[in-house]
Amino acid sequence: MEWVKAVQRLRSGRRAGVLVTVVSVRGHAPREAGAKMVVAADNVWSTVGGGNLEALAVERSRQMIADGLTTPEELTAALSDKAPYQHGVQCCGGEVKLLLEPLPVVPSVAIFGVGHVGLELARILARHDLELHLIDSRADQLTAERLSALDAAVAHVHVHNVPVLPELVVGELPPGTHAVIMTHDHAEDAALCDAAIRKEDLATIGLIGSSAKWTRFQRKLAEDGNPPEAIARITTPIGLPDLPGKEPAVIAVSVAAWLLQRFAAERPPAPSRSAERSARPESADRHPASARPAVRRPTPAQREAQA
Repeated sequence: MEWVKAVQRLRSGRRAGVLVTVVSVRGHAPREAGAKMVVAADNVWSTVGGGNLEALAVERSRQMIADGLTTPEELTAALSDKAPYQHGVQCCGGEVKLLLEPLPVVPSVAIFGVGHVGLELARILARHDLELHLIDSRADQLTAERLSALDAAVAHVHVHNVPVLPELVVGELPPGTHAVIMTHDHAEDAALCDAAIRKEDLATIGLIGSSAKWTRFQRKLAEDGNPPEAIARITTPIGLPDLPGKEPAVIAVSVAAWLLQRFAAERPPAPSRSAERSARPESADRHPASARPAVRRPTPAQREAQA
C-alpha cells in the first residue's frame, strides 16, 4: 500500500509527517472509511477524496508538522454546497470525519560500548519508539545470540561492528542523535569524545566515568585543539545522581531515565486550547475536530567506571 511505503520513507529519512485517515462517513463522500493519506511538509501520498476536504487536511497537517505537534486531532467537514469552503465547493452531500495522527521524528540514540551496562541500557531503550545504534569494536559483544534480547524491540536497532576506529561511526549518525560513550577502553572513549564534539549536530554527548577519568580527558581534548566550549558539550557523569547502586542494571536504568528526560526536553510544549483553536483552518473551526548538558555530582555510572 502506498501510504505504508510513505510512512516507511519518512521514518528512514527522519522526516516528520501526518497520517490522515477517514474515520467515518455520513451520506455520500468521495472515499470510504479507512481510506488513508500521508502528508509531509513537501509531499502528499495517496488520497482521502480530494477537493476542499483533502485541502483542509493537508493544510492542517502541515501546520501540525511546523508546530511539532504530537497529539492526534479530528477534523470534520460537511460536503454541502451550503457549508463554508476555503478550497472550492464540494457538494457530495455527506459529512466526513478525519483523524490526523502526527508521525514525529523519533529520538536517536547511539550506545558506544555494548558491554554489561551497554546491553542492559539497550534492552531498556529498545522498548521505546526510537532509532537505536549499537557500536562496539568487539565482535563477540554484537553476536546475534547476545543481542537476541532485542529481537522483539519496538526500536529500530542498527548494529555497527567496527573492529577498527569505531569513532568513524560518529560521522554517520543522524543529526540530533544522543551519543552515550561507555566502552571497555579509556583510549577508545577518548577518541570517541574527540570525534563527538567535532560533530556539531549531536543532541547530547554522555560519558560514563569517574572524575579522575574526566580530568584526564579534559586535558587530552584541550591538547588536541578542542576549545573549552566544545569540551563542555560532554556531560559526565551521566544518569540520575540520587539513584544508588553499581550493578549494570541499576546503572542502565539511571542512564535510560536521564535520556528519557532529554527526549522530553526536546518535545515542544503542548499548545493551549485557545492557541490550538486559532491555528485551525476556519472551516475546521466551524466543524470542530475532536535542552545544555552539565557536569553533575557522581552517579551510578560514574561509580562503576574504572578510575
